[in-house]
Amino acid sequence: MTRLLFALLTLCTSFASAQSSAQDRIRQLDADGNGKITKAEAGGAPWFDRVDRNRDGVLDGPELAVLGQGSGTKNPPAPPAPPVPPPTPSASAVPSFPPSAADLAFFEKSIRPVLVKSCYKCHSAEADETKAGLALDSREALLRGGDSGPAVVPGKPEESLLITSLRHTDPDLKMPPDKQGGKLDDAVIADFTEWVKRGVPMPGGPAVVDRKMEARMEHWAFQPVQDAPAPMVKNTAWPRTEVDRFVMAELEKKALAPVAEADPATLLRRVHFDLTGLPPTAEEVQAFLAAPSESRLEGVIDELMKSPHFGERWGRHWLDVARFAESSGKETDIAYPQAWRYRDYVIQAFHQDKRFDEFIREQIAGDLFAARDDKTRPDLVIATGFLALGTKGHGEKNPLKFEMDLVDEQIDAVSQAFLGLTIACARCHDHKYDPVSQRDYYALAGIFRSTDTRFGTSLMAMNGNARPALPLPGGAPLPDALAPLTPEQRQSIERTIADYGSQMSAMAAQGRTSSGPYVITMLKKQTETARLALFEADGRPKKLAICAQEGSARDSELFLRGEVDRPGAVVPRGLPMLAGSAAPITEGSGRRELARWIASPDNPLTARVIVNRVWLHLFGQGLVATPDNFGLSGQAPSNPALLDHLAARFVQEGWSVKKLIRHLMASRVYALSTAREAKNYEVDPDNTLLWRMTPRRLDAESIRDAMLFTAGTLDLTPPTGSPIGAYGDGHVVGAQMQIGGAPDQLSPHRAVYLPVIRNAPLESLALFDMASGTVVTGQRAQTTVPAQSLYLLNNSHVHNLSDLAARRLLGDSPRDDHQRLALAYHRFYGRPPTADETQAALTFVKSHPSAEPGWAALCRSLWASHDFLARR
Repeated sequence: MTRLLFALLTLCTSFASAQSSAQDRIRQLDADGNGKITKAEAGGAPWFDRVDRNRDGVLDGPELAVLGQGSGTKNPPAPPAPPVPPPTPSASAVPSFPPSAADLAFFEKSIRPVLVKSCYKCHSAEADETKAGLALDSREALLRGGDSGPAVVPGKPEESLLITSLRHTDPDLKMPPDKQGGKLDDAVIADFTEWVKRGVPMPGGPAVVDRKMEARMEHWAFQPVQDAPAPMVKNTAWPRTEVDRFVMAELEKKALAPVAEADPATLLRRVHFDLTGLPPTAEEVQAFLAAPSESRLEGVIDELMKSPHFGERWGRHWLDVARFAESSGKETDIAYPQAWRYRDYVIQAFHQDKRFDEFIREQIAGDLFAARDDKTRPDLVIATGFLALGTKGHGEKNPLKFEMDLVDEQIDAVSQAFLGLTIACARCHDHKYDPVSQRDYYALAGIFRSTDTRFGTSLMAMNGNARPALPLPGGAPLPDALAPLTPEQRQSIERTIADYGSQMSAMAAQGRTSSGPYVITMLKKQTETARLALFEADGRPKKLAICAQEGSARDSELFLRGEVDRPGAVVPRGLPMLAGSAAPITEGSGRRELARWIASPDNPLTARVIVNRVWLHLFGQGLVATPDNFGLSGQAPSNPALLDHLAARFVQEGWSVKKLIRHLMASRVYALSTAREAKNYEVDPDNTLLWRMTPRRLDAESIRDAMLFTAGTLDLTPPTGSPIGAYGDGHVVGAQMQIGGAPDQLSPHRAVYLPVIRNAPLESLALFDMASGTVVTGQRAQTTVPAQSLYLLNNSHVHNLSDLAARRLLGDSPRDDHQRLALAYHRFYGRPPTADETQAALTFVKSHPSAEPGWAALCRSLWASHDFLARR
C-alpha cells in the first residue's frame, strides 16, 4: 500500500509539472534540431516504440504531443544529467564511473552471461513480474534496488546485498534460490565481488528490450560515410588545412577561440615522441631552435616517418589493439614462444606503410590470399597470428568449452579491433544494444570453428588443450637466442631432463607430489623439454609461427544461453546482418569473405574506426571517445562531419596511415599549446572542441626508452626474437627461472621488444599503464599514483641509469656547470633551462659532497619531473 501511495503521489506531481517542462525535454532529446526525435536520440529507451504509433522510427507531430504529456511512456524522458566531475583520488576512493573499456569487457565476459542465465528471468525488464521490485539489467536499477533497498554499494562488496545474497550466508536472502539451482560457483561469486569492487561497471542507459534489429541500423555508425566540404568559418586567417576549418566551425558555434600555438621546442619534442616514441637529441634541439620554421618542422616530420622507429612506435599502438602478449594468461599462463614474429610483422607493416585494408585482410585470412613472392609468403602466415594471440584457459577439461571460448575471444577481438563493435556480447542472447543477433554470433562462430588455430603449445601438466605451431618456409628469420644445438648440448639437455625425472620419481615415492619442490622440479623439466622441442633432430633451430589455417568446414549450433551442453539449431556460416545481403558461404571457413567485407571501402565502420584510432594517438582523445565501441552504447562523435571527411580521404588516398598522420600533423590544431584558457575551460572542460592540445603523460614505453636514451644506454638495433622464445612453450614461470632477473632491466633494446607476460607484467611498464594484453585496448588508462614517482626516485635500476647519465654528462668534453646543465635540459626536456631553473639545479648539485652523486641525483629528479613525463 505504501508503494502504491508513493506511486500515485509521484504521478500527480509529474502531471502538474509536465506541461511546463514538456517542450524543454523535447528540445533536449532533439539533438540535431530538426523537430523530430529518433530512437538513437532517445537513447534506445523502451518507451520509444509505444509512443511511435505509426512505426516510422521517428517521433513527430501528434507523437511529440503525446511525449510532451508523458502519456503512454513507461519511462518518460528526462533531461540529461550534468557531467559529474571525477572524484579527487584517494586511497579509499570508490571506483570512478563511467567505466573503462577493460571494466566493460570484464562485465560482458564474466557478469552479464550469469545475469542472463540465472537472474533476468525474475529480475529484468523482460520478466513477466519483477520479483521483490528488483531489476538487475541496468546500473541505475541496481543502485535503486528493490524492496530491501539498494542492491549494490559501488566499491564495497561487503556492504552490498547482492553479494550477500549470492553467498547464501543469510538464510532469508539467497540468490538464486535453492529451488532455482541454488548457490552459484565460488569462482562466479568472486567475479561478482570483483565487479562491485570495480564500481559496478555496466553500459549506460536503460535495458533494451526491443528486438527489432532493423531499427538499430539507423545508428550513425552504420550509415555510409558521407564526405562533405570543409565548412566556411569567420576567422579565415587561422585555418591552415581543412581539418582546421572543421574544428574552427565548431568553436565559433560556441563563441570560443583556440589558444596560441606551442613554442618551437615543444613542437619538436611533440613530433619526435608522436612519430618515434623517442626524444630529439640535444644536437637536434639546438639546430632546430637556432632557426625554427614551419617548413623545417615539416622536413623533420618527413624524415622521422622514414625512420624504422616510426614502425616501432605505431606498431606498438596496434599491438595494444591486437591484445599482443607472449603467454596465455589465465590460471595456466603457458608461454607462446613464437608470438614475437607477429610483433615484428606489425612493426614492419607500419614502417612500410602497408595499405591498411591489406593489413586487415592478412590478419584475418592471410593464409588464403596469394603471396606476391616467396619473400612475402611467410608474412601472410605470420599475420594470422592475430587470431591466435588471445587469452586461453589451457587447463579447461571440456574440449568443446575450450573451443567455444577460443572462438568467442576471436570474435571479440576481430569485431572490436576492426569494426569497433562488441559482437561477442551476443554469445548468450541477442545484443542488448547493437543490431547483432545471437544467430549472427553463431554464424560467425561457424567461421572460426572451421579455422585451425595454431597457438603453438605442447601437451603437459595444466595444458590439455595444445596445438602445434606451423613450420615456416626457409626465408623466415631465426631468433637471436637460438644458435644451432650441438650434439653435446643436446645430450646435456637430455641428461638434465632425465635427472629432473628421477628427482620427481623419488619425491612421488615419498608421497610429495603436492610439495613445492616437486612442482618446481616438474616446471624445470617441462621447460627443458619445451626448449629441446625448438630444434630439429640435427640441431638446426625450427622456424615456427603461431597462426590460423583452414580447418574442416562446419557450421555451428546455436548454444542456448551460450551453454555448451545446450546445443540448439545449426546456424549456417555467414556474415552478420550488418553486412547486408552478403552471399552465403558455401566452401571453406569463410574467413576470406569476412576479411573482404571488413576491409571493403563500402563498410561504414572500418575506415572510421582506424581514423579515430590515429586521431586519438595524436590528440589524446578520439573524435569518438569510445574507440573500441562505435555501437549504440558507445559515444557519438564530437565532430561527425570531420570524422567522415577523414575516413573518406583515408580510403581515397589508398588506406595510407602515414598520409593520414602527415595530413593531421600539418594542421594548426595539432600545433596548439596545452595552455588552459578560463572561458574555454568553463564551456568545454573536456576539450572535445579542440581549443587546445589535450595535456597527457608519456606512455610507459616512451618513459622507459627516453630514460635509457638520455643515459646513453639504449640500443636502437632491433633484436630478433624474444627472451621467452628461447625457452619453448612450457609454463611461463619455468622460462622465468631460466631467464633470471627482470628483462626490462637486462635488455638494452626498446620496450616494444621486451617480453609481454600476461600474469607477470614488467614493473617499469605496468606502473605507467602499459596495456595488459588481455583485451582489445584502443585507449590505455592514464593514472597518476605515488608509486610512479617512488619508482623514478628510488628504484635501483633507475639509480644505475642515473649514474650512467651523470657520467655521460661529466665526460662529454670539458664544460663548466652552466654548459653541462644546458646540455642536460636539452637531452631531458628538449629545451634550454630558465634562469631560475639553472640557479636551483646548480645549487642542488653543489649540495652533494662530490660531482657525480650530485649530477646523478639531479638526473633522477629530472626524470621524475612533469617536464620529462608530460607529452606537451
